[in-house]
Amino acid sequence: MRTAHTVVQVRAAEAALMATVPDGTLMDRAATGLAHACVDFLGGTYGADVVIVAGSGANGGDALYAGARLARRGARVAAILLSPDKAHAGGLAALRSAGGHVVPANEREDAVARADLVLDGIVGIGGKPGLRPDAVAVMDLVRRHDVPVVAVDVPSGIDVDTGETPEPHVRADVTVTFGTHKVGLLVDPGASAAGVVHLVDIGLGPYLPDPVVESLQASDVAALLPVPDRTSHKYTRGVLGVVAGSEQYTGAAVLAVSGALGGPLGMVRYVGPDEPARLVRARWPEVVAGEGRVQAWVVGSGLGEAPERAEDVARALAADVPVLVDADGLRHVLGRCEGEVLLTPHEGELARMLEVERTDVAARRLHYARAAADRWNATVLLKGATTVVAPPTGPVRVNSVSTPWVATAGSGDVLSGICGALLAGGLSPLDAGSVGCFLHETAGILASRGGPIVAEDIAAALPDAYRFVRGVGEGEDAERG
Repeated sequence: MRTAHTVVQVRAAEAALMATVPDGTLMDRAATGLAHACVDFLGGTYGADVVIVAGSGANGGDALYAGARLARRGARVAAILLSPDKAHAGGLAALRSAGGHVVPANEREDAVARADLVLDGIVGIGGKPGLRPDAVAVMDLVRRHDVPVVAVDVPSGIDVDTGETPEPHVRADVTVTFGTHKVGLLVDPGASAAGVVHLVDIGLGPYLPDPVVESLQASDVAALLPVPDRTSHKYTRGVLGVVAGSEQYTGAAVLAVSGALGGPLGMVRYVGPDEPARLVRARWPEVVAGEGRVQAWVVGSGLGEAPERAEDVARALAADVPVLVDADGLRHVLGRCEGEVLLTPHEGELARMLEVERTDVAARRLHYARAAADRWNATVLLKGATTVVAPPTGPVRVNSVSTPWVATAGSGDVLSGICGALLAGGLSPLDAGSVGCFLHETAGILASRGGPIVAEDIAAALPDAYRFVRGVGEGEDAERG
């Protein structure tokens, strides 16, 4: 599992660790890991041109020390110092000793134009969002000449604790972070600015408290998946009730049921209007139509705006079983929820629920997911490239497995069915939401193979996604054995 911590947590852990090791140890570990990552990115260092953009703090020091290591391995390394009088003295001396040099102000563009790689050492986790004008000017040169960027610890200018990007910031191809992931590296829009994230272990682990953000990996998902045994039957595996679709949106019912049947449950009951029910049973003859015993409800996909459908949502929420509310059903979640409830809005739906602008939600995804979870006393799954799953209390989960091809009509209906199946299988709303997202995106990747898909393709690929995840988990267990 990937875990992320706040700046305060990281600083406290660093202080505790530094009290046990010689001065400079952490910076040496960070610079060594950073240099190795740059070598991997470049495919070798001999003859490569590397430009360091260094600020005045320890972040710049990490970059300069890494630059010295690259210079000793045959790279031509130049440093653009944004605050020459405040540059990290030890790092600068090491760079010069290894053959690197400082770029004069009037030669910055030439140096950037020749570069094979730029190291962003402008500001680290102690900085505020945004960049100073001189840093913006240099990074504009980098963008103009299309030079790859490796960010040191975090892309300079993002809000490290939230992932928000209200001010100008660096967009990196790779971010090499130290000790633990930072929240802004896992949550969009900061995650998009970070590119591929590489974690360097500098020894912080024993000193870190519980994380504030988690990101499941395949082995974590495998460990959470409900798996039947030889004594299982359809009721012990779970029965899901699906209330979805309308005369106008018949496909939503079929897709939600498709997602549910791709899950680990034993039976699906469909409750809805005649035409969607006919289509569901034609597509899936094993589905039972009508009310009956269930272990969880999914309600909302394609209900439409008819006021009487509010009763469907109210009945599901009043049942003494876990409930997932999606899409049109979210209009009818009015007060604080009781019991185990999972709400699955996209940005527009959450904006409507909270009476804010959609652009605000997109810019502050973590903030608004947490706010909604607190307001409705429910776990909130905010869909997106990095889906945020926020429970009323405790760490937030972020799903970082994604493909843009799942952004297709009906994809959310399939997701609601998957998550509902996991609820019926006994998972908590937090686990059902985060595991469901992982499986949904994995199925999308397997189905698309880099090309267009439709929602039904995602549902059809779910068994392969389950097999892939379980295979990863069994492989790791075998390695441990």
